[in-house]
Amino acid sequence: MGSSHSSASQSVPTPGPKPASTFSIVSIVVGFLFFVAAAIFLIKTNPATGKWAQSYDPTGTWWLSTILAALPVIVLLGSMAVLHMKAHTAAVVGLLTALAIAILVYGMPVRLALTTTAFGAATGLFPICWIILPVIFLYQLTVKTGRFNALQQSLTNITDDGRLQLLLIAFALGAFFEGAAGFGTPVAVCGAILISLGFKPMQAAGLSLIANTAPVAFGALGIPIITLQTVTGIDVNSLSKMTAMILVPFCLLVPFWLIWAYAGFKAMIEIWPAILVAAVTFSSTQFLMATYNGPGLVAIVASTSTIVVLIAFLKFWKPRRVLNAAGEDITGKERQRFDHSAGATFKAWLPWLILSVLVFVWGLPVFSLALNKATTISIPVAGLHNFVQRVPPVVLKPTAEAAVYKLNWAAATGTGIMLAAILSGFLMGLGPKQLAETFVSTLWRIRFTVITIAAMLALGFITRYCGLDATLGLTFARTGFLYPFFGTLIGWVGTATTGSDTSSNVLFGSLQKMTAQQINVSPVLMCSANSAGGVMGKMIDAQSIVVASTATQQYGQEGSILRFVFFHSLALAALVGVFVFLMAYVFPFTSLVVK
Repeated sequence: MGSSHSSASQSVPTPGPKPASTFSIVSIVVGFLFFVAAAIFLIKTNPATGKWAQSYDPTGTWWLSTILAALPVIVLLGSMAVLHMKAHTAAVVGLLTALAIAILVYGMPVRLALTTTAFGAATGLFPICWIILPVIFLYQLTVKTGRFNALQQSLTNITDDGRLQLLLIAFALGAFFEGAAGFGTPVAVCGAILISLGFKPMQAAGLSLIANTAPVAFGALGIPIITLQTVTGIDVNSLSKMTAMILVPFCLLVPFWLIWAYAGFKAMIEIWPAILVAAVTFSSTQFLMATYNGPGLVAIVASTSTIVVLIAFLKFWKPRRVLNAAGEDITGKERQRFDHSAGATFKAWLPWLILSVLVFVWGLPVFSLALNKATTISIPVAGLHNFVQRVPPVVLKPTAEAAVYKLNWAAATGTGIMLAAILSGFLMGLGPKQLAETFVSTLWRIRFTVITIAAMLALGFITRYCGLDATLGLTFARTGFLYPFFGTLIGWVGTATTGSDTSSNVLFGSLQKMTAQQINVSPVLMCSANSAGGVMGKMIDAQSIVVASTATQQYGQEGSILRFVFFHSLALAALVGVFVFLMAYVFPFTSLVVK
C-alpha cells in the first residue's frame, strides 16, 4: 500500500471546528438568549390579529423586488465565498439580512418574522442537527476503537486506486446513505471515510458534495417525490418515472464528472470501464425502480446494486496505472497488504452495517408511520400557524401556510442513527462511561455547526413565509418560451436556498404546474424538472457545506468548499435545464415525456 494510505491510517482527522475565543462563544450564547427573550416578549405582548397576505412585488418593480428577494442568499454565500467569513458568522449575517428585507421591504409584521425565525431555528436543531450529531458520534466511536483504520484497510484491499475508491465510496455508498436517510448523512460519512483513505480534507468535502447529486431526488425513501405529489396532485408514479427519465443522462454523467474533477480528464479515461459499469448499473436500476416500483426504494436499490456490481467487476479488472489518493503513480510499487480474515473485515464494517440496517428500517413506511402515530408530538406554532397566506399567482386561491412543529423524537432518522451508534459502541467493547464521554466531546465539537444550521434554517423559513422564494420563482416564470430551461433552475435555486429538494418541491411545485399549463408544456415534465434541477443545488446549499466542513475537519473553510463546487453545481443544473428544454419542444426528446 502507498505511503499516503499508511500515513492516513496512523492519523485520522477528528471532525470539529477550530477553537474559538471565550469572548466569541459568550457573545453567541448571550446574543441567542437575547433573541429568544425578545421573541417571547413580542409574541406575548403582541397577540395575533388576523391574517397576513404575502406580496410578491413589494417595490412595484419586478426586477428590484427580485434583487431584494435574492439579497439574503447572496449575502450568505458571498460572506463565505468572497469575504471568507466563518459559516456561523455568515449565517447570522444572512439571517439578519433576511429579517430586514422581510420587515422593511415586504412589510412582514415583526411578530410574525421573529416567530418564523424561532420556528426555523428549532427545525434546524431537530431533526437536522439530530442527524449530524449521532453520525459524527458513531464516527468518533469507530476512531476510538480502531475500527475506522480497519475499515480503511479493508477498502484498500478492494483497490489501491484512489479514483476507484472515490467511485465506490462517494458515489455508490454515498447514494445508499442519501436514499436511506438524506439530510447530509452521505456527506458526513463518506467525507470522513475518504480522509482515512488519504484524500485531502478539502477534496473529501468537495468531492462528496459533487457525488451526492444523482440520488437526491429519491433520497430519504422517496420523500421529495412523494411531497411533490402532495403539493401538485399529480400521480406519484408519473412524477417518479418522469424524474428518473430526466436524470438518466446525469446518472451516467456524474460518475465521469466526479473522477474528472478529482484526477483530470486523462486519469478519468484510464478507468472508464469501471466508471461506465457503475454509471450504467446505477442509472438503469434507478430508472427501472422509479418506473415500476414508485419512488420509495429507488436510491437504496440502485446504490446497493452499484456497490455489488462494482466490487465484483474490480475483482476481474484492474487499471494499467494505479494512482493513490494523493494522485501519485504507484504502479508496480510494493504496497502493504492487510491480511484480514472475513471475520476481521466484518468487524470493521459492523458499525456501518448496523447504521445502514437501522436507517433503512427507520425509513420503512410501515415502521415509521407506526412510530409517528404513537410518539409524534405536533405543536402548532402560536401566532404563525395559518396566519400567513400565499396568494395567486403562486397558488390558485389564497392558501393559509401551516406552521406545525413536529417533534417525532422516536421516528426521526437521527434516533435510529443514535441507536446504531450506541449499539455499535457496546459491540466494540466500550462501556457506558466511555460512550457518555465521547458523546459530550462530539457535542462540543459540533457546537458551531449547530448554531450555523439553526441560523440557516431560520433564514430558509423567513424566505418561505415572507414570500421571497415566490418572488424569485415568478421572475423565472417570466421567461415564456424559455421557461423549461429557467423553470428547471427554479428547483436549483430552491434547493440551494432551503437545503432540501423536498422543501424546493413544496415551495415551487404549484408554481411549476400552473406555469406549465399557461405555456402549454407538460405539467408532469416541469414539476419533475423542479426536483431534477434541485438535485444539482444540493451541493451548494449552505447546510450541506457545513456538514461537509464539520465531517472533514474543515470548519471555517466553507467559503473554499463553496468555491470548489459552485461551478460544478451551476454547470450541471444548466445541462439539466437544456435537457428539459429539449424534452419540452424538440423531437425525439418530446417522446420521452410522461403524459
